[in-house]
Amino acid sequence: MSEEELRLNVEKALEEIRPFLQSDGGDISLLAIEDGTLVKVQLQGACVGCSVNQMTLKSGVEMTIKKFAPQIEQVINIVA
Repeated sequence: MSEEELRLNVEKALEEIRPFLQSDGGDISLLAIEDGTLVKVQLQGACVGCSVNQMTLKSGVEMTIKKFAPQIEQVINIVA
């Protein structure tokens, strides 16, 4: 999978999960993909101060991204 295909697949994954985040007043943006295995995102809105955002990141966001791009090993949230 090329870098461009990987980015498109990660964006598709984020589009799939975005409505769930937005329904709770949050959002997510893709910051970077490093070494083809690490995705850096930024949780936004209500997700920033949410006490379960790490669970959301691991069980929701990371799982969805891995469904679209199995070579991704880790998703981390970058706090602004």
